[in-house]
Amino acid sequence: MYRALQLVLPRPSGTVRTCVLLALLAATGVAILELVREQTGTSGFFVGLGLALLPVAPLMAAFRWLGRAAPAPWSQLLFCFGWGACTAALIAILANNFATEWIAAATTDASAADHLGSVAIAPVVEESAKAAALLLVFSFRRRHFTGPADGFVVAGFTATGFAFTENILYLGNAFVEDLADRSGVLESVTMATFFVRIVLSPFAHPLFTVLTGLGFGVAAVSARRSRRIFLPLLGLALAMGMHALWNGSSQFGEHGFYVVYSCVMVPVFGLLVWLAVRIRRNRLRAVEGELALYAAAGWLGAAEVPALASMPARSLARALARRSGGRAAGRTVARYEADAAALALLRNRARRGGPVRERDFAGRELELLHRLWQSRATAGPALARAAVMEELVPPWFDPLDPEPDPAAALTDVPGPRRADQDRGAPDPTRGTGPGTTLEPAPGATPGTAREPGLRRSGPWSSATPAGPASIRPCVLPGGDEVR
Repeated sequence: MYRALQLVLPRPSGTVRTCVLLALLAATGVAILELVREQTGTSGFFVGLGLALLPVAPLMAAFRWLGRAAPAPWSQLLFCFGWGACTAALIAILANNFATEWIAAATTDASAADHLGSVAIAPVVEESAKAAALLLVFSFRRRHFTGPADGFVVAGFTATGFAFTENILYLGNAFVEDLADRSGVLESVTMATFFVRIVLSPFAHPLFTVLTGLGFGVAAVSARRSRRIFLPLLGLALAMGMHALWNGSSQFGEHGFYVVYSCVMVPVFGLLVWLAVRIRRNRLRAVEGELALYAAAGWLGAAEVPALASMPARSLARALARRSGGRAAGRTVARYEADAAALALLRNRARRGGPVRERDFAGRELELLHRLWQSRATAGPALARAAVMEELVPPWFDPLDPEPDPAAALTDVPGPRRADQDRGAPDPTRGTGPGTTLEPAPGATPGTAREPGLRRSGPWSSATPAGPASIRPCVLPGGDEVR
C-alpha cells in the first residue's frame, strides 16, 4: 500500500517542504506570542522578553563557533531556533497544561499534579518536541548532518530557542507577581528567577538537548542501520533523564537544587564543553588529512591545506580577500572554505562507512569540486598568503614550486596529468588548467558539470584533473598542529 502511494503521489519538492515549514513556524509563532502575552500581560511580556534575550547571543555564538569548521547554512540554524522558540514551546505549553489538569482532576491533589507534571510529563514532552527539529534536519538535510559536531550545533540552536520562550514566560510571570506584591528589586521574584535561569543555568536546556543531538550525530556516521535507529533514541532518553533530574531537584530537600547543580549539572556541562572542543579539533584534523589527498592530485594548492585546517588562517584569508577585492571576494573565499570542508568531511564519512558508504559520493564530490575549481583563482592566493602570514608553512616554502611531491606517490590519489595524455578524442568539457572556465556537458544539469579531466571516483580513489605539469602539488608543509 505504501509503495503504491509512493508511485501515485509524487514526493514534495524542496520548495514545497520549505514553504510548509515556514507556514508552520509562522502559525505557531503567532500562537505562542499571544499565549505568552495572555499569561504574563503586556508589561510582563516585554520585561521578560528583554531579560530573556540576554543569553541568546552568547549561546548562539558558542554553538556557531563549534560548527565553524564546516558551517551549516544560517537558514537551517535559524529554522532550528524558530522551531524551538515557536513550535516546540507551543507543543510543550499545551501538552504540559493538559496533562497537569488531567492529573489534578484524577487525583484531586493540585500540588501532586504539579510535581508529577514537572518531573514525569514535562521532560518527555519538551525533549520530544525539540528532538523533532533534529529529526527533520537529519532526514531532509542529511548532507549538512555529517557528524557529532552538527548534532551539537543543531541541538544547541533548537534548545536555545526553546529556553528563550520559556524564560519570557517565567520572567514575565515573576514581574507581574512582584508588581502585585510591590516587592523591592533585590527581594523580588524577578531577580531570583533571573539569577537562577539566566545567570546560573542558561545552559540547562541546551545541555539536555545536546545529548539527543550527539545521538543523531553519531548515527549520521554509523554504517549499521540498527545504530542509526538506536543511538538517537538513547540520546533522547538521556536528555529526558537529565531534564527530569533537574526539574525534580527542588524535591530533594532544602539543598537539593544546589546538590544537583554542583554535582551533576556543572560536571556534565564541563564534560560537554571538553567534548565540543575535542570534536572541533578532530574535525579540523580530518579536514586537513582529507584535503591533503586533493592537494596531492592538484585540486588544491599545498599551502591551502594547512590554511583550511586553521580557523585563524581562514579568517585572515577572508580579510585579505575583502581588502583586495571587496565584499564579493570575501564571500567567495568563505564559500570556498565551506565547500572544501564539506568535501573533506564527505570523503571522511564515506571512508568510515557512513550511511552505506555514501551512495551519492561521486555526484556530490563532482558538485563540490566544480564549485571549488570555479572559485580557486580568488580563494587560492588568499589562503596561501594567510598560511604564510600565520606561519603554517616554512619560510622557504614556495607554493608555486613546480616540483612534484615525492610523498604523493604513496597515496591512493593519482597526480595531475596532461590533457594530451588522455585516450581518444579531446573532450570539449575538459580544460587545460586551473583557470579554465567549465561548461556543462551536453544534457547535464547545472551544478554537475564535469571538471577538467575529472573521472568519477569512490571514497578511496580521487578524481583527477587534467592540466599542465605546473599545477602539480608542491611539498606539503610539515607540522600536524591544528590551530
